[in-house]
Amino acid sequence: MNILWLQSAGCGGCTMSLLCAESPGVLDLLGDAGLSFLWHPALSEQTGAEVRALLAGIEDGSQTLDILCVEGSILTGPKGTGLFQMLSGTGRSMLDWVRSLAPLAEQVVAVGTCATYGGMTSAGGNPAGAIGLQYDGSYPGGALPADFRARSGMPVINVAGCPTHPDWVTETLLLIAGGEMNKAALDELGRPLFYAEHLVHHACPKNEFYEYKASAEKPGQLGCMMEHMGCVGTQAVGDCNIRGWNGGSCCTRAGYACINCTAPEFEEPNHPFTETPKFAGIPVGLPSDMPKAWFMALASLSKAATPKRLAKNAVADRIEVLPTLRTGRK
Repeated sequence: MNILWLQSAGCGGCTMSLLCAESPGVLDLLGDAGLSFLWHPALSEQTGAEVRALLAGIEDGSQTLDILCVEGSILTGPKGTGLFQMLSGTGRSMLDWVRSLAPLAEQVVAVGTCATYGGMTSAGGNPAGAIGLQYDGSYPGGALPADFRARSGMPVINVAGCPTHPDWVTETLLLIAGGEMNKAALDELGRPLFYAEHLVHHACPKNEFYEYKASAEKPGQLGCMMEHMGCVGTQAVGDCNIRGWNGGSCCTRAGYACINCTAPEFEEPNHPFTETPKFAGIPVGLPSDMPKAWFMALASLSKAATPKRLAKNAVADRIEVLPTLRTGRK
């Protein structure tokens, strides 16, 4: 199967992340599965007339397109024309090319939260009209209509993340190559379930602190970051702490709050990313599947039972109190 990869409005970070695929590297991994790039703007040698000929061949049907991957949001400005972003050398906007090529592809994959929902490029008033492929924020219908379907009958596959984990991209492509990617494999926002069925909270190294509501109060401390530091890992989908990044780390393992980068509109939380908004002293961002009254009752009991070890270590930048050793009977 072949892949055409277009880079639209964004930072290119998802491609940079993809190159961090390890053991094997991304090109070996995809090649062994029978996947190859027709063209990738950062990885392919072809340019200029060669690429224009390739795109023309896809449009006239002489070149079959199996997988269209789009990285970055689609700019619709000014006034819906898309002319803020032209595909260099073609005289046509990226918006026009995406709308032309997507129906010709067997599968369409949006790579990264910019491509899926608009992401960071849609923040700050969105003067360029940045939208996702099939979503505008959390609303269905983006550069492609809500009822768009690729040749396979599938909607756009939304590999959300800012940036995406390299394995999320490669695993999605491998599932497509193996004929295992179908509607049942996606969640309600089009994200592959193999990572979207998990919460970032799962396997977080700070879970013991979370259980006892032993919270960090400033950056660099070991405690749970939900109460004060803006972490929304209990609401964010992703297997970041299970799968690990770049040898096994991730945001919360590195001491930074989860900002829910796999979700629509994460880019505008209406508060600083590293602060937890509260109402009457109660964190607003409670776990999505727990009633507030239950959480408050549990939190009160947990804080009352917090071991001194956790209470002290939570506001320290290193382990200060070791676990108590249990000795046998004498």
